[in-house]
Amino acid sequence: MYCTVNCSILFTDLPLLQRPAAARAAGFDAVEFWWPFETSVPADHDVDAFVRAIDDAGVQLSGLNFHAGNMPGGDRGLASWPARSQDFVDNLDVVAGIGERTGCRAFNALYGNRQEGVDPAAQDELGVENLARAGRVVARFGGTVLLEPLSGAPAYPLRTAQDALDIMAKVQDAGVDNVRLLADFYHLAVNGDDVEAVIEAHAAEFGHIQIADAPGRHEPGTGGLPLQRWITRSRELGYTGRVGLEYQASQEDPFAWLSPVTTV
Repeated sequence: MYCTVNCSILFTDLPLLQRPAAARAAGFDAVEFWWPFETSVPADHDVDAFVRAIDDAGVQLSGLNFHAGNMPGGDRGLASWPARSQDFVDNLDVVAGIGERTGCRAFNALYGNRQEGVDPAAQDELGVENLARAGRVVARFGGTVLLEPLSGAPAYPLRTAQDALDIMAKVQDAGVDNVRLLADFYHLAVNGDDVEAVIEAHAAEFGHIQIADAPGRHEPGTGGLPLQRWITRSRELGYTGRVGLEYQASQEDPFAWLSPVTTV
């Protein structure tokens, strides 16, 4: 299946810097992370420790989120949030530096919740501006910005694939063409999107795929989503990237559903 493990939601019984090695021990050669620091501009020694953990584990960092704010507290990104826009801008060079050091080329920019008292159109204008800015920064070394619809966050405005595609079109109108859809099949399905139609129309253009089963956001096979069929069809239509395992473990072995030959 050519997988990558999201080490911000899996291996959570371990300290964060031990998780890349745990992924390697479980048979994977690639990992992805949400933003692993508390601030947009962490101390150099903290960044060095993170990069060293990736290198020492012998895995590829295949994906990294831009700083998204206080995720446990409900934040879902800074790109369109006027009061935190500078934090997003300040984060760009740090993310790019990690990308250049690790070979990571995919960077997920969570769009940001709607803010009370702020015109949604103004938030969208800012979001497009910041996504374009991020795209230009990572384009210097062949990077791609990912834009993701989310579930479980009522104030987050991108719920369907089309919501994200509409924003991406505005970014492209601004002259930046390296922003791609992150198709998280769990989020799309939970939000009621027509996942099969999205795949048929856009699979070849997906920047990344992530999976979890529903209900529950656990391992494939614990719910009712036809994840393997959706992945197979996406590949038939031209998707060539990895599949991100972004689910919460509910079993002693959260990878038991995978055969050994499909992990890498």
